[in-house]
Amino acid sequence: MLISAFELWGFASIALVVQAVTVTVSPTASHPVPTTLYTTAALNAWHSINGAAPSVVADILPVSSALPNSLQVTIPAGSTGPVGVGNEGYFGIKVTAGSTYTASFHYRFAKASSFKGSFKVALQTATGRSLVSTSVTVTGETTKWQEVKVTLRPTISASSIANNFTVTLDGSAASGQIVHFALFSLFPPTFKNRPNGMRVDIATTLAEMHPSFFRLPVSHCFLFSQGQTVDQRWQWNATVGPLLNRPGRIGHWGYINTDGLGLMDYLNWCEDLGMQAIMAIWSGFALGGTSVAEADLGPYIQQAMDQINFVIGDSKMSVPAALRASLGHPDPYPLAYVEVGNEDFFAASTYTYRWHDFVSALQPKFPNLRFIATSNTFNPILSPNPQSWDQHNYNTPSWFAENSFFYDGFERNGTTYFEGEYAAISTNSSDIFGTPATGRLTFPTMQSASGEAAYMTGLERNADIVFSASYAPLLNHVANSQWTPNLISFDAGNVYPSTSYYVQKLFSLNRGDEYLPSTLPVQNGTLFWSVVRKISTQQIIIKISNTVESAADLTFELPFRSVAKTGTAQVLTGAANASNTPTTPNLVVPKNSTIATGKRFSYIAPGFSVSVLSFIAH
Repeated sequence: MLISAFELWGFASIALVVQAVTVTVSPTASHPVPTTLYTTAALNAWHSINGAAPSVVADILPVSSALPNSLQVTIPAGSTGPVGVGNEGYFGIKVTAGSTYTASFHYRFAKASSFKGSFKVALQTATGRSLVSTSVTVTGETTKWQEVKVTLRPTISASSIANNFTVTLDGSAASGQIVHFALFSLFPPTFKNRPNGMRVDIATTLAEMHPSFFRLPVSHCFLFSQGQTVDQRWQWNATVGPLLNRPGRIGHWGYINTDGLGLMDYLNWCEDLGMQAIMAIWSGFALGGTSVAEADLGPYIQQAMDQINFVIGDSKMSVPAALRASLGHPDPYPLAYVEVGNEDFFAASTYTYRWHDFVSALQPKFPNLRFIATSNTFNPILSPNPQSWDQHNYNTPSWFAENSFFYDGFERNGTTYFEGEYAAISTNSSDIFGTPATGRLTFPTMQSASGEAAYMTGLERNADIVFSASYAPLLNHVANSQWTPNLISFDAGNVYPSTSYYVQKLFSLNRGDEYLPSTLPVQNGTLFWSVVRKISTQQIIIKISNTVESAADLTFELPFRSVAKTGTAQVLTGAANASNTPTTPNLVVPKNSTIATGKRFSYIAPGFSVSVLSFIAH
């Protein structure tokens, strides 16, 4: 008996149940569609070499459940010469003679064959000139995933960053072969030789600032980790262990986060730089507008508890802590502060129950931790009463100068404050988050840095209640910016510390142990200062910010029995719009000089300047 296709699949009856449906389309978009939603976009930065046909496919035998796709490369029939793929890196690859580059990838052949040959793994210029290469023997019998690890040590430096990481086969021998690749990695030398570690020049620039803490999982800002949806949130357990087990996620800023830099990598970085960790946990709110209902918070509270246990738990008592130990860190990491969410003023109405439920569950388990609230300070009223609050301020240089007394009126009742994010980002108070055409800064300027310094003198004056402060954002790749300005910019070849970086460095390297009250600056003035003492050296340190173009004359009268006749002045100064950029990387840098000091001495602060004066006094 013949059965028609329509009868077999039941289509014959569809005409009997047709429904009329009206679809109304909104003229307003709800969210952008990321270019990485479809696998063709995953070929960004990849290119074919000598006719190879690369494509990203959902692999029928994925390298891991976390990484379901692979790069399928077909070597066309009749190929000759080196055939394969190349990758240009994150907007370039710096190749330096004498440096060791660690490369790795996984591969398998689609079908078993008698092919015998080798992968040539190389670093090449954009024109195809080989800078360094090595070969790895392979056979067509390898139909299960195998990992390749090689080191590359170039003897010559590339003249530019326009270089490629390439993997090729001999086309004539491999003609017709199909090879699947997964998890390519190329690392230059890393800071303190950490596997999967930090780029040396970037980490060194940060280390030279002597930072005392790092806000993680990111420094600016936990928006990175909140996710547009609940499922897209940052989850600590998906960021630790082998890279093969890290699926990555769509980030808030419009690009894929691989989570190759995960929770344990952040914690190791803190150890390497001697920083305390201030760690955030996800608090039940996604940026798309979803707040988890109170009745459904249980699994997310448990995940936060596991995250904290991974960091500080006893490996003999806690499964997450045992995981940490198995990954090479048996002892707990130091941790004193945990933020419950980030900028929860976006969902203040639900933060009341989210804060209550998270803290009520976590505080008894971790009584030595201090939990930080992230809604607007004292609004809404939260229970239990927060011991600490996170304050964020993005504004104009003049706002920061005018608000150097921001914390002076706060009650001294045991509550402390974390200035978790702040930066002068625009000169236009009517359009703070606008574009460069309306005043948004691309790079910090001397004007913005001096305004921030004025604000920082107020933070120092109120250090009895302000326990930490951090400029944000911290890092920015100049070839792909989602936010400006930033503390440190970089590209594939260089690092560009900003004027704001040098202000942070001046304040950090010239900390005191105790604050010495002095005549207060005029609240609506343009000149600001603070005075501290370093007990071990009997050093007096005076920080001065002049936020206008004209120089200012200050006279200091000191009550000490003995004051050195000379001291040191470290001065950062320049024109209002002066910036350190890729084309003018060292336009504004601190300069040191010797100054006359004594029980009474004068100092002229240049226009748009930040000065640090130091001398010995008993």
